[in-house]
Amino acid sequence: MMKSPRDIADGVWFLRTLMVNVYMVATPTSWVLIDTGLPGYASAIRDTAARSLGTTLPPAAIVLTHGHFDHVGSLEPLLAEWPVPVFAHRLEAPYLTGRSKYPPPDPLAGGGSMTWMSRLYPRGPIDISDRLELLPDGGTVPYLDGWRWIATPGHSPGHVSLFRASDRTLIAGDAVITTKQESLLAVATQRREIHGPPAYYTPDWQTAGDSVGHIAALEPEVLATGHGDPLHGPVMRDALRTLAAHFEEEEVPRIGRYSEAPAITDERGLVRLPPDPLPKVVAGVAIAAGLAWTLATRRRRETTVDETVPSPS
Repeated sequence: MMKSPRDIADGVWFLRTLMVNVYMVATPTSWVLIDTGLPGYASAIRDTAARSLGTTLPPAAIVLTHGHFDHVGSLEPLLAEWPVPVFAHRLEAPYLTGRSKYPPPDPLAGGGSMTWMSRLYPRGPIDISDRLELLPDGGTVPYLDGWRWIATPGHSPGHVSLFRASDRTLIAGDAVITTKQESLLAVATQRREIHGPPAYYTPDWQTAGDSVGHIAALEPEVLATGHGDPLHGPVMRDALRTLAAHFEEEEVPRIGRYSEAPAITDERGLVRLPPDPLPKVVAGVAIAAGLAWTLATRRRRETTVDETVPSPS
């Protein structure tokens, strides 16, 4: 499923690559690509730029909200044709320079078939060391005058969102999303509902909640997310405030690897993981299933015995 590209704000174009969004931002002399979506969409991105922005020239740069596989999938094929820099936060660098994998996904977090399949998702890293440049301190975004980057970690260590104050357009990556990414049905229908980051790939819930509060406080007019349709207006802002106010009870998984303690990361990448509860959960389910089978078998035997005992005359 590739949604037809459309403009969502002045000079900002949106393209869906199956279930992940990329954004193209026009500048007075060029353009900038925000994220690159899933693998296999390099030609679609180039074609969209040609149709929507009217140029076959490469962008001035690529900016990554973060480096998860579904946001860098078409990056390397694009870089093979485009001699452009790639900008990301310094805490994303280990996963973009071949030094570290991301923390493992959590198949206990959030429910739904997308969650159950999450152990199969790639953790990286990729290596674009020769192209990677770090976003400058202070929030400026190279080649994007009027925009600033905002640290919105939690879903990944160096996750950033991009904000243009002049019209309050926010490109939020996966810090918040507008469809329930854990549900295959919600993804297939692109059902609109504001949530925190995809649960199965979020290793730090406390920080993720803080980031949602930061986003809500910006009071964006346009909310452009990594998953789901872009939204705008006061209803969206009310939903953001509600999400921030009830984040812990509504978004943080009750069970899961990162529910009680986060993965520890730093400039080197992944440092330490909390224990994986999945083996214990699977063992518990197996024991419960075995007990249920034993009880059911015993009841059937007792019923059979009762039916074969002759009743008194």
